[in-house]
Amino acid sequence: MGPVIGDVLPLALGIAISPLPIMATTIMLLSPKARGTSVGFLIGWVAGITVMTTLFVLLAALLPSVRPHTPNVLIGAIEMLLGLLLIVLAVRTWRARPRAGESPPVPRWITAIDSLTLWRGLAVGFVYSAFRPKNLLISLAAGVVIGSARLALAPATVVMAIFVALAASTIAAPVVAFFSGAPRVTTGLEGLREWLLRNISTVTATALLFLGVVIVGMGIAEF
Repeated sequence: MGPVIGDVLPLALGIAISPLPIMATTIMLLSPKARGTSVGFLIGWVAGITVMTTLFVLLAALLPSVRPHTPNVLIGAIEMLLGLLLIVLAVRTWRARPRAGESPPVPRWITAIDSLTLWRGLAVGFVYSAFRPKNLLISLAAGVVIGSARLALAPATVVMAIFVALAASTIAAPVVAFFSGAPRVTTGLEGLREWLLRNISTVTATALLFLGVVIVGMGIAEF
C-alpha cells in the first residue's frame, strides 16, 4: 500500500493546486450566502473527485494484470499518454495566459457566485471537480495507479481517502478557517483572491507541467 500512496500523493497535489476553484471558494466565503454556498461547494467538490476516481479505479482493475515485480507495459503506456496530455494542457494554458495589462478570463459561474445557494453550490462543485479536463485526467491517472495495484478493499479505501483528502484540502482549509471565526480570515481571503486572479494562468500551467512530467516518469518506470 505504501508505494501506491507515494504514487498518488503528487497527483492529489495537482488537484489541490487549482487556483480557480480556490479563488471561487474565497469569493463564496466573502459573499452574503457564505455559509451555505461554501459548504455545498466543498461537499460537491469532494463528491466529484471521489466518484470519478472510484470509477477509474474500477475500470483499471479490469485491465490485464501481470506477475508481481513484472513491468506492465499497458499501464506504463496509459500513464505516459496521460502525462503527455497534461504537458500539452500546460503549454496551452501558458500560451493563453493574459499579457501585461490584460485581465485574466473568469468563467461566468464565478461571477454568479453571489446568487448560488447550498444546492447549486453543491452541483457546481461536483460538476467542476468531476468533469474539468485537468481533474479528469488526474483522477484517471490516480484510478489507474490504484486499480492496477490490485489492493484489497480496505487498503484501497485508505489510499482513496488519502488521495481525496489531500486533493480537497485547499478547498476545505479556507472553509474551516472561516467557520472557526478566526480573526483576519476575511482580510486573508481577500488578499488570496487578488493574488490568484493575477497569477492564475502561471500557477495552473506550472502545476500541470509538474504533474505531466511526474506521470510520464511513472509510465517510463513500468517498462
